[in-house]
Amino acid sequence: MDYKAIEQLMKAMNETNLTHLEIEEEGLKIKIKKEKEVVAVSAVQPTVQTVQPVADLASPKAAEKLEAPACKEEKEGTLVCSPIVGTFYSAPAPGAKPFVSLGDKVKKGDVLCIIEAMKLMNEIEADVDGEIVEILVQNEEMVEYNQPLFRIKG
Repeated sequence: MDYKAIEQLMKAMNETNLTHLEIEEEGLKIKIKKEKEVVAVSAVQPTVQTVQPVADLASPKAAEKLEAPACKEEKEGTLVCSPIVGTFYSAPAPGAKPFVSLGDKVKKGDVLCIIEAMKLMNEIEADVDGEIVEILVQNEEMVEYNQPLFRIKG
């Protein structure tokens, strides 16, 4: 194999996705190996964090502050709260009739809304029988964990 043939092999490798070539001809062994060039681009901006002193976590008052606000029964009815962080949808599809409206009677297990989290649609059901007396969020609004969504009066 002459120099020009080897040169043509090298050009052909550069123009293709081949990364390794081995040829053995008349007692002559040629190995050509191409390593891919890796270019890493990093645009990391330094962040500054301030450390706040932590209260004594053993005290009951400190533990209360760390817990999410409780979604509980009240005199005016039962609150239905979001079990997850996500996007609130009042209807099964855009332009469709909402699952529930003010004044609707619901039974335990009826679907009240959908909360989308990480491309998963989670149906939120009524915990009690009663009437929808308050809808506390708007369609397509982001909701937080334990955020009140509805008030149902039994």
